[in-house]
Amino acid sequence: MTAHVVVGYTATDTGADAVALGARLARATDAVLEIVVVLPAEGRSVITPTNPGYERYLHEQAQAWLREAADRAPDGVQVRTHVRDDESFASGLIAAAHDLGASHIVIGAGRGGLRGRHRLGSVATELLHSSDVPVALAPRGIRDLDATRPLDQVTAAIGMRPGADVLMGAAVDLARASGAPLRLLSLVTVDLPPTVDTGVIRIAGAAHADEVLVAARADLPADVRADVVVGQGESIEDAVAALEWTPGEVAFVGSSRLAQPRRLFLGSTAAKMLHELPVPMIVVPRTRTAPTQEGGRR
Repeated sequence: MTAHVVVGYTATDTGADAVALGARLARATDAVLEIVVVLPAEGRSVITPTNPGYERYLHEQAQAWLREAADRAPDGVQVRTHVRDDESFASGLIAAAHDLGASHIVIGAGRGGLRGRHRLGSVATELLHSSDVPVALAPRGIRDLDATRPLDQVTAAIGMRPGADVLMGAAVDLARASGAPLRLLSLVTVDLPPTVDTGVIRIAGAAHADEVLVAARADLPADVRADVVVGQGESIEDAVAALEWTPGEVAFVGSSRLAQPRRLFLGSTAAKMLHELPVPMIVVPRTRTAPTQEGGRR
């Protein structure tokens, strides 16, 4: 079964970052890189002219952008390009992912973000509230990383509660396909009033995190090994900042428990992680619909 990675492309540095991350994921998993430009469908904007000549020009320009994007992919990565019309960029990407049987949708950071950090734009926010396909967020500037560099590590942030089977499965699949080592991460923070004995709570929290990590490690397939780490700090941001991250690493997080089945919803912990995370984050829905061999979805 051929794997596919969908990249939402715009002719900007953000689009270049998305292509860079998508190419690395595609290369690591021997997947086809599907670069998609979504154009406004008729009726999306009253400002957009409906003149056929303008529509033709817009599609020709999109094809030129896609050729430039495809040239960014390293040798050895199979690339296909697509122009789609939809009422929103996010829904167009989700539809493309469904049609192509994609394992991931990749997008870049919003405007104004710091180099090496994430910033959620409107498309990312919409995707993270509606997608039933894992969404990979590329930090600003990742386009400058060697596109042929293999994945250094796959980190799964399993949180403080067990039961993240889908998250673990997605992280294990990428680690296996890419040959990258797997790391299991649990976060312990002390974000409490000053009158609370933070030392006792930190010890208790670390002990519980250890229990969760031991249970998660025991649930791994027999042929998969993983390092475990507990991140500690006065806040989620502090705990994430204190950890060691490699430039070629990716981090998996699960969708919030408030999310609907087979839909994403970025939880508070993952949102706080984004503030300090210097590597790509992949957000996985609580349940997934598996791609079919024909490229559609069950």
